[in-house]
Amino acid sequence: MILAIAAAMTSVQQSAVMPLLPRMRDALHVPLTTAAWAVTISLLCGAVATPLLGRLGDLYGRRRMLLVTLAALLAGSVLGALSTSLAILLVARALQGCSAALVPLAIGAVRDALPAQKAPVGISVVTATMGTGVGGGLVLSGLVSRWMPGYHAVFWVIAGLAALVLALTAQIVRDVNAPPGGSLDLPGAALLIMALTCALLAIGQGTKWGWGSPRTTLVFIAAALLFAIWVEVEKRCAAPLIAIPMLVHRGTVGASVAALALGFALFGGFALIPTFAQANRALGYGFDASVLEAGLCLLPTALLMLVMSPWTGRLVPVCGASTLVAVGALITALSDIWLMVSHDRIGDLLVASSLFGLGLGLGFAALGVMAVEHVPAEKTAVASAINSLSRLTGGSLAGAVTSAIFAADTIPQTTLPSERAYVISFGLIAAAAAACAIVTWVFRFRSLRVS
Repeated sequence: MILAIAAAMTSVQQSAVMPLLPRMRDALHVPLTTAAWAVTISLLCGAVATPLLGRLGDLYGRRRMLLVTLAALLAGSVLGALSTSLAILLVARALQGCSAALVPLAIGAVRDALPAQKAPVGISVVTATMGTGVGGGLVLSGLVSRWMPGYHAVFWVIAGLAALVLALTAQIVRDVNAPPGGSLDLPGAALLIMALTCALLAIGQGTKWGWGSPRTTLVFIAAALLFAIWVEVEKRCAAPLIAIPMLVHRGTVGASVAALALGFALFGGFALIPTFAQANRALGYGFDASVLEAGLCLLPTALLMLVMSPWTGRLVPVCGASTLVAVGALITALSDIWLMVSHDRIGDLLVASSLFGLGLGLGFAALGVMAVEHVPAEKTAVASAINSLSRLTGGSLAGAVTSAIFAADTIPQTTLPSERAYVISFGLIAAAAAACAIVTWVFRFRSLRVS
């Protein structure tokens, strides 16, 4: 349970900060687009830290890296609570972003600690807490913001939670097996960090820079070249950061593509539902909800993901992880189709949120198992890190695509998105979830034929 709570902290720190961007803008006297770097830099650092700390966990022990990551989250939270300038806030958010590595590290620790027949349940619980953490972070932000001005109080609360989880992890979690040790592939790590930074920077800033602008094009080209060089370096390395054969294994590819699509749906849904609820009714849509009320609209999602995760783990040996991912993705698509067709009543948001939680509870819980079931135990954290990285990339794409839609389809004489922009965005999320189901079934069919 403590590992599941630790994994949830990465979602809490991310979602709790998103509603605070207007307050950060006002407190730091910067444009909203500049304040949004508080979200972007966290995603970037999370993408970089995930494979790196996952590999270090395989080499030097999951417990040690869990403690290091939680310490970084605690330090970043305290620094954010004390920040008085944008520069300090960005450093704080970079440290907090390292918590993205908690998910693969926790999955690796669960697989080490539990017998084979119980591991799917544990992995499912850890994976599903990501969605619970997102919903919990939004509610936390709403509760604290209702009673406290500014943005610093939320950081203090996250710091308190991080300190508690750090202390519990230090007391309870132990490495089952002695870590093998070894040397880190520093050239591979450096190249991967640069490639990921370029790729996610271009995705995150494409709307602002212009998708066809020279700057965006050059950064994408740099990312492609760096990835190509990284692959060649890893092929020649005796102990690579990520073994290329594992990276291109049909199990890894299938789980990674599914994570990309389902990550798009997860982050897109969690971003759109609260903002739709907060929209002014005078615009012709929305419900004038406060930050707290908007967060509560996602409470059914968070609760259902938490409830479904242990059941999903028990169903994996019976139905197969890929089957459950596909079914969950289809239910997730249904939730967004519902919002495309009907979104005039608050009940529509609650029904969609419930379907969203049911689908993601099945899909993400089983996806954690699907990502690691084909790799040996000593490579669990790296395989899970690849999957987490795909999920983060999908989330970054969701933010970029929906931002572009909102900027292109506005209410006349305003910069506010139209109702049609929301309908189109919900449709894209539904399409991404449906694509996840199709890809998962295709890779399942191919695997069955090979076996």
